[in-house]
Amino acid sequence: MYTAAQTRYDSMQYPHCGNSGLRLPAISLGFWHNFGSTGNYDNMRNMCFTAFDNGIAHFDLANNYGPEDGSAETNTGRILKENFSAYRDELVISTKAGYYMWPGPYGEWGSRKYLLASLDQSLKRLQLDYVDIFYHHRMDPNTPLEETMGALAQAVKSGKALYAGLSNYDGPTLEKAAAILDSLHCPFIINQNRYSIFDRTIEENGLKETSARLKKGIIAFSPLAQGMLTDRYLHGIPDDSRVKTDGRFLKADSVTEEKLAKIRALNDLATERGQTLAEMALAWVLKDGMVTSVLIGASKPEQILDNIKAIRNTKFSEEELRRIDEICGIL
Repeated sequence: MYTAAQTRYDSMQYPHCGNSGLRLPAISLGFWHNFGSTGNYDNMRNMCFTAFDNGIAHFDLANNYGPEDGSAETNTGRILKENFSAYRDELVISTKAGYYMWPGPYGEWGSRKYLLASLDQSLKRLQLDYVDIFYHHRMDPNTPLEETMGALAQAVKSGKALYAGLSNYDGPTLEKAAAILDSLHCPFIINQNRYSIFDRTIEENGLKETSARLKKGIIAFSPLAQGMLTDRYLHGIPDDSRVKTDGRFLKADSVTEEKLAKIRALNDLATERGQTLAEMALAWVLKDGMVTSVLIGASKPEQILDNIKAIRNTKFSEEELRRIDEICGIL
């Protein structure tokens, strides 16, 4: 029987999620990779233990995480039931719906039918009565925003979710959605978007500024740019990298010699700061307090311990920020 470390809250930071009462760990654990049917169950369990023992009390999922679709939730549900029942009220569990999940016209996007059916399925797989945060996973151009937001509000009103979130929204759509959710008295508190030194879309599309103005939290996924912002690519593309083992998300042609030169230059700066490249990349996302938490992925417990070190130093000088922008070609 798992017993959590008594020191689990001693070193983690827990900023408030926007102006809500919910506080998230600065580092959260994402279950996008390595928790599906092709993963090793004992390793999954040990990663959860390591995360929680070190203050990572937020586990983030989606209905289609796997592979196979839904298997990450199924495995997590087993882990939660067998090991974390005594700690449910110390955990924030989130899931999402929006991408393809089952055949036919009701198995994806943002209809009321899809979202509420998907949430029921997720709760069964997770073996939970409720999730803490339920997200709409992507904008839907063909469903009225009022319908999608009404479904999120219903999920909360029913007690099957405590808070609502939006993922992969842009600034203008976020503002419209927030107004609808506020009118429905639905506690919408967080946006989940891709954000890293290499991907600043949320700055370009207004999401970051709008979220701060509306006092909503942001949680960033892919802060390490699918592993490129680590030491794994300093000497080229490793044979066991996602580029070669899973080309669905990181393509080989995106890891150019120019990109590798940028990775090496950033690594030099990280070394000057006394950090690994991964630590600096995570710290950069958290640097201004506008991002509540960063979502890390991991394939083994040791990676979680390494990434947690990022919160020791999230301060950057103006010169360091200028050098990062210059390396990335922004200046």
